[in-house]
Amino acid sequence: MDLALLRTFVTVHRAGSFTRAAALLGLSQPAVTSQIRTLERQLGRPLFLRQARGVTPTTIGDELAHKAAPHLDALVEIAETGLDEESSMRTLHLAGPPEFTAERALPALAALTGQGGHSYALRASFGTTDEVLEGLAAGHHDLAIATARPRGALLTATPLCDEEHVLVAGERWAARLGPHGLGGGGALPLENLPVVEVHETLPFVSRYWAAVFDACPGASGAVIVPDLRAVLACAASGAGLAVLPRYLCADALKRGDVVALLEPPVPPLRTYFLVVRTGTLAMPHIARAHEWLLRVAAEWS
Repeated sequence: MDLALLRTFVTVHRAGSFTRAAALLGLSQPAVTSQIRTLERQLGRPLFLRQARGVTPTTIGDELAHKAAPHLDALVEIAETGLDEESSMRTLHLAGPPEFTAERALPALAALTGQGGHSYALRASFGTTDEVLEGLAAGHHDLAIATARPRGALLTATPLCDEEHVLVAGERWAARLGPHGLGGGGALPLENLPVVEVHETLPFVSRYWAAVFDACPGASGAVIVPDLRAVLACAASGAGLAVLPRYLCADALKRGDVVALLEPPVPPLRTYFLVVRTGTLAMPHIARAHEWLLRVAAEWS
């Protein structure tokens, strides 16, 4: 059986589309279609069911992908790393949101670097969930951290940890609000308060208000900056209130740089997922990093 045909088949299986697979392989869609038809003729069985939007694998297709994908991935790894004395060094390409990746994932994975035969070369890139998942699907990353579970069979996601969100402000605003600043449990009058956020749509504040107050905030951002660490710095400087992950602002809360304005009985949570291309956990360096992050994340609070 032609390995090129198997490679095309596995790519289509993961992509769920001839068009997407063609883009990933650098081939034309007719070429991909022709290769799949050739493989189906050789096997005497259909591998995919054609649909209006993409394809779905048949039972035979799923079985073949399950058997072939790990071996093809291993061959690709050999081709990329070579067989010389440097082949023990594996490069892990990680992608995720900048704050979580920098503050939690990278320090955890750094422990795997320089461990003799298990040493890693680590490369990281930052982006939104959509960006990192698109890059992972295209083969630019080995491992991605996302705040949403991807759809389809191309990517496989495992819950990594939950992130608690906290409503905070600097001492100046906390003092102005006073002990009754939350209106006896009702929503804060945000129309009169400045907000520090990562986007004009106020994603963190809106999510918090929906979960805690079952309402939509009626405010606009006083400071918009696309990094939660900068949001924390601005809030601590008195620019306004903000909603932040507890892990990110825990030290600032202890120092008194910011104050938690509310401690709801059930705090809003956001789940992070560890995502790989389906089948690539057969590669030892990806599997080790995946297992390590899950183990370390169990201790995060």
